[in-house]
Order: sequence, then structure tokens, then C-alpha cells
Amino acid sequence: MAQHAEAQEAPTETRYQRGLAQLEAISGPHGAAVVRSLDDIAPDLGRYIVEFAYGDVFSRDGLDVKTREIATVAALTAMGTAAPQLKVHMQAALRVGVTPAALIETIMQMIPYAGFPAALNAVAIARDVFATGHR
Repeated sequence: MAQHAEAQEAPTETRYQRGLAQLEAISGPHGAAVVRSLDDIAPDLGRYIVEFAYGDVFSRDGLDVKTREIATVAALTAMGTAAPQLKVHMQAALRVGVTPAALIETIMQMIPYAGFPAALNAVAIARDVFATGHR
């Protein structure tokens, strides 16, 4: 049984390390700052983000990182309630090679599904991200 317990713990560490490497490669300092901001109040939430979102989902084969970031920006735009996360993912999208024009087109694509208010909010965030040069 002891070997089985060790085998179960090793993948968690690998999963965390894989997620952290993916987060840093995609988001640079911005994503890591989000995770660190949770250390004092909800460290498990930060760990879940690293392990699940980046260690399991973002590190999957099948889509390149640019496509994943465009999809994430689209989803967060459509939600209309996730401005801080949308900003981080717009910064990440720029960092991995998505152009500002492609981000605006992604937002425009969301209008029929999420409405003008969500698109207007996303464009305001994009304006801030583009103006501050976060990449």
C-alpha cells in the first residue's frame, strides 16, 4: 500500500510542475501573480488553477497555445463577468503571438452570442491592455 500512496502523490507534483511551467510560458509574470495573490486566503484555489487549468487542460495536445488563448478570451468575453481574468488572458494571448487585431475580431465574434454590453466591456479591457503594452 505504501508504494501505491507514493505513486498517487508523484503525479500530483508532476501535474503541478507541468501546470506551473505552462502558466509561466503562457502568462509570464501575470498568471503567476494571480496564483500568488491567493496564497494568503485561498492557496488551494491557486493550486487548482495551476494543476487543472494549466497542468491538465492547457497542456493537452490538439490545440496550439494561440488557439487556446483565443478560445479563452472568447469564453471570458461571453461570460461578461470576468474582467480581471479576461485582462490576464488578453495579455497572455499577446505574449504567445495573437495580434491585437485578432483579439478584437474574437470579441466581435462574441456579439451575436454574448451581446453588445459584453463586447463593449471586453473592448475596454483590450484598450487598456494594448495601451499599457502588457505582453
